[in-house]
Amino acid sequence: MTETNLYIKNMVCPRCIKVVSSVLEAQHFNLKSIELGKAVVGGTPDADQLQQLSEALEKEGFSLIDDKKQQIVASIKSIVIDKVHHSELDDMKENFSSLLAGKLLKDYHYLSNLFSELEGTTIEQFIIQQKIEKVKELLVYNELSLSEISYKLGYSSVAHLSAQFKKVTGLTPSKFKQLKAPERISIDKL
Repeated sequence: MTETNLYIKNMVCPRCIKVVSSVLEAQHFNLKSIELGKAVVGGTPDADQLQQLSEALEKEGFSLIDDKKQQIVASIKSIVIDKVHHSELDDMKENFSSLLAGKLLKDYHYLSNLFSELEGTTIEQFIIQQKIEKVKELLVYNELSLSEISYKLGYSSVAHLSAQFKKVTGLTPSKFKQLKAPERISIDKL
C-alpha cells in the first residue's frame, strides 16, 4: 500500500499533533504516523480530499504545504522547535547544522540558502529567536536560575545568554522578569 507525506504548517507542540490527528481521523484519513510538521497517511488522497483536509486544518490554525521548498523550510522549523522547546539542548551531541543536514539528507549550505531565501532570515537567527522565547518562558515560570536556564539551553555561559537576550529583546533577563505582563511571541509566529 502506498503512503503519502503531508506537510503541515504551524504544528509546534504535542497538543498540535493531537489536534491534527483528530482532524485527519475526522476526514477519514488512514494515519500511519505523525510528528511536528508532518503526517504520513495510507494511500494517495485525491484533490477533493486534500481540499477538504486543507479547509478543516485551516479552521484549527494549520495549513497544508504543497510546495517542496516550503516543505523543507517547514521541516527545518519543526526540527529546531522540537529541539529547543521539547528536548534538552545541554545534552545535544551535534550542532544544529549537522543535525539538520543529517535529518533532511541535504547539504547544510543548500538548507541555509533556501531558508534565507524563503524566510528572509537565517536559520541561525531563527534558532536564536526560538531559544530566546524558551528563555522567556522559563523566566516567567521562575523555577530555574539564569545559570540553570543557560545550561539547559546549551549556552556557553550566563553572560552569553544575557547578551543575546538583551540584543533580541532590548531587556536584560532580570528586567524582563520584573515586568508585570512580559511580552512573549507564539512559537508559530516566529
